[in-house]
Order: sequence, then C-alpha cells, then structure tokens
Amino acid sequence: METGVGYDQDSRVVLHPLVYLADGDEVTIGRRDTDSYGIFPSDGAELVRRLAAGDTPNEVDRWYRSEYGESADIEHVLAALDELGFIAQAGVVDDPAPVRGQRLGTALFSPPALVGYGLLVAWAVLAMIRSPDLLPTYRHLFFTEYFTVIELALAAGAIPLIVLHEVFHVLAARRLGLRSRVSVGRRFYYVVLETNLDGLVTVPRRQRYLPILAGMLLDGLALSTLTLVADLTRSSDGAFSPVGRVCLALAFATLLRLAWQLFFYLRTDLYVLVTTLLGCVDLHTTAKRLLRNRVLAAVGRRERMADETQWHPVDRRAAGWYSWLIVAGYTFSLALFVVAVAPAIYRMFAGAIGRFSGSTGAQLIDSMLFLGLNLSQILLTVWLAVRERRQRRAQEFQHVIT
Repeated sequence: METGVGYDQDSRVVLHPLVYLADGDEVTIGRRDTDSYGIFPSDGAELVRRLAAGDTPNEVDRWYRSEYGESADIEHVLAALDELGFIAQAGVVDDPAPVRGQRLGTALFSPPALVGYGLLVAWAVLAMIRSPDLLPTYRHLFFTEYFTVIELALAAGAIPLIVLHEVFHVLAARRLGLRSRVSVGRRFYYVVLETNLDGLVTVPRRQRYLPILAGMLLDGLALSTLTLVADLTRSSDGAFSPVGRVCLALAFATLLRLAWQLFFYLRTDLYVLVTTLLGCVDLHTTAKRLLRNRVLAAVGRRERMADETQWHPVDRRAAGWYSWLIVAGYTFSLALFVVAVAPAIYRMFAGAIGRFSGSTGAQLIDSMLFLGLNLSQILLTVWLAVRERRQRRAQEFQHVIT
C-alpha cells in the first residue's frame, strides 16, 4: 500500500539531514541547507525523528498507536514533509556545501574581538567627552559650501556602511552554521538590502541575539571610527581637516541610522530582538490593533473593535506595554526630525534658493543641480505613487468584473 504522496508504508523513507529545536510544546524542524522549516507538536517531532532514524511509516504508525492510542495520520505527515522538501527524492540525500564565511564570522565575533570593539567605542566616547565639538550634530553635514557635494558624498559614504551593516548580520549568523544571505529589494523607488535570518529559528534563543544586533554593532563601530579619525586628523591649531569634516558628516548620518532603530512603529532590529526575547508571533500587528481598540473605545465605537481573544496570548500580553513604545517611537521620530533633520533641510534649501538672488558661477550651478536633483526625486515619488494607485484600482476593477 502506498501513501497519498507515493511512498510505500512498509519501506524506509529517506530524509535529508534535519535540525530540531524544542520550544515549549512545539519543535521547529528544518533543513539549514535550503532554509526550509516547519513547526511540529512534540509528538509529531518524535514521529519525524523515528522516520529519520530509519523506521518505516507502518512501524512509526504502530508506535504512535501504542503510545497515544490513535492513528498518526502518517499520510498527512509524509505529505507535509514532502512539501517542506525534507524527503530525499529517490533516496538521494543532498550533500550540503560548507557554509562560506563561517570562520570569518567566528573571528569577527570572538570574545577578543568583542572586547576590542568595546574598547574602540569607549575610546570614542571619551574623545567626545574631552572634545564636545566631536559630538554628532547636523552642523557637521556642512563640510563644504556646495550642497550637491554634501548630498552625493553622504550617499556615497552611506552605501558601504549599509552594506557592512547587513554583512555583519550575515556573518554573525554564519558563524553558527546558518546560511544567512543578503538580497536586494525595492521599497517604492528605493533599492534596499535585506538579510535573511530564517535559520535562527533552529538555534537556541540566547544564540539569536548577536546576529540580530550585529548590524547595530557595526553602526556603533562605524560611528566610533569616524569620530576618532576626525579627532586624530586635526590640524596643529585643532581645526578639523577636510577628511575629518567629511568623517563627522558621515558620523552624524550613521547616528541617524542608529536612532532609526528606536522607531518602534517599524519592524526594526530592536523589534526583532524584543519578539525573540518574548517568543512573540506577530507583536507588531497585535500592538497596532490594540492601539486602534483603545482609540475606538475612547470615541465610543466599541462595535468596531477587534476581538482580542483571537490574538496569540504571548502577543496579547506583550502588546499592553509594547503599544506604548509604538507611541513613543512616533514621538521620538517627530522630535528627531524637528531637532536634527528639519534644520539641515531648511539650511540647504534656503541657502540654495537664496543664491539665485545674488550668486554667480559655481555656487549658482551647485544650487541648480541640488534643487534639480531633489525636485526630480519628489516628482518620481509622486509619479510612482499615482501609477501604483492606478494599478491597484485597475486590479480591483478587473477582480469585480470577473
């Protein structure tokens, strides 16, 4: 007799090498070489272990009946394993290739390296305490009078730092033998880098924290290094060198990226850390729904409130306080914009526009290029928004008529 997926219940089913991680009453089972994972109840995980050990489906079913007094529904289990890619087709087990970068990741995140990182950050902090002119401020952005040069230099400097941010995530995970990788995506018209850390579900929680925080570690190291370079390259009279002024501008931009992690209304690295610590399922969505319920209750629209009993209990408990962090994140991001971002934007645009009334030559050309570059970005944003809105409406209309 054969199962619904074509496997003889009296013959051994060959499985690829699998990893198991128990978490309460559930067990995550997966293939690290393909980043395919599934969550099984503890009895289902033991069933998979017996199949992997060489028991036939019928032998596993008999064991399950003697242990639990009912059928294991082995056909359903085999179908799930087949869909996850756990079953070796024709009995051929894939030979997983070694994880590249594992040794480098081990070296970068070894105890001596982490101590060195701590000393570097401490040195930078002491330098800023000794010389307050090193403290990051939006005024450091204006290392030249040419606004186009500032914008292009910040973009050129940010790209390698953003890449290194993601690379640190990758290497921190690869040192654990996980096949983490960076992919290129798009959010609106911006090209973004995204790190896949799905394999973290197969390691104990205490081993997940460093890969999650590795990007912020890189940002902190970059900020410290740029600050120290600026300090060490001062001229004899204590003034910053051209290299130092550029470093301070990049340091301020790096500080903004670090501050972005506190925008709790987004799924930042700190959000991932919180959900990992607490074992949440979808804390972000639950917290937003809880905030909406509070608003609806305040205005007397309780009939529109979401049913909180349908939420995962862990998410529901954490959402009570995390929802206030979302509010704090909005408040912090607004304050950061007012204090650090808006003044820089105003100074650039006011300066660029003001030059049209009296400046000539290079400054006038710079203003034209700066305003043209930013105006084109605004127009492109508006055009893409209109186009995507039209596409959604067209799809909705097509769906209605079909």
